[in-house]
Amino acid sequence: MTYTKNDGNSSAYSNEFFNNEWRIYQKVLNNNYLRHGEIYSILHKLLVNYFQKSFSMLDLGCGDCTFITQALLNTTITEYQGVDLSESALKIARSNMASLDCEKNFIQGNFLEVVPELVNQRHDRFDIIVASYALHHLSFEQKDLMIGQLASLLQAGGAFILIDVVRRKEEVREVFMKRYLEGVRKHWSLLTPQEYLMTENHISSQDFPETQEALYEISRKHNFTRAECLYCDPLDVIQLLCFYR
Repeated sequence: MTYTKNDGNSSAYSNEFFNNEWRIYQKVLNNNYLRHGEIYSILHKLLVNYFQKSFSMLDLGCGDCTFITQALLNTTITEYQGVDLSESALKIARSNMASLDCEKNFIQGNFLEVVPELVNQRHDRFDIIVASYALHHLSFEQKDLMIGQLASLLQAGGAFILIDVVRRKEEVREVFMKRYLEGVRKHWSLLTPQEYLMTENHISSQDFPETQEALYEISRKHNFTRAECLYCDPLDVIQLLCFYR
């Protein structure tokens, strides 16, 4: 759940989010409402089985790296690069990642700006790119452009991992949002009424998920060779998708 605002005050917005809403986000994580436990366990198994040799990772909207650190334990990672709007979150991320024996670099900024810079700099390509609860804030056109840019940053044989909310086939946003928020209201039971209202407002105004079919179509357009869904939550809202280069 990355809080992204596409304007000139990204850093200020990020700090405001961290100060005012980080507590809610931590409650969501600690109670596994977004299925981080299951998802990052599957991601860990993928990293161990798919990357027998050393690999590098770009992590978009990395936050404080609590879960990605767990997924990277006992893997062959040699280089990690995390991007997030919040310097406060990145400060915690540096501490959480300290135990990992690999090169680490953290960039404070909007990934919509950082990724094109990496492309323009002809940055060394990554073996795996992860975007966790980040792309659903973008329009379809922005997702298309971003996935194309990510494809150019991947090594041959690399993979793009998308962890996000995904609409059912032919399900319009309004129907998805109603179904999603009904699930939040029913199952995110430890949120206070005020916390629920803040969460509902964020989801209603910031979330623009695509269907799995639309994401697969974008991936084919940008020459990913195949795609698969490695996890779908019981409410059919959250998916872990893997796109292979």
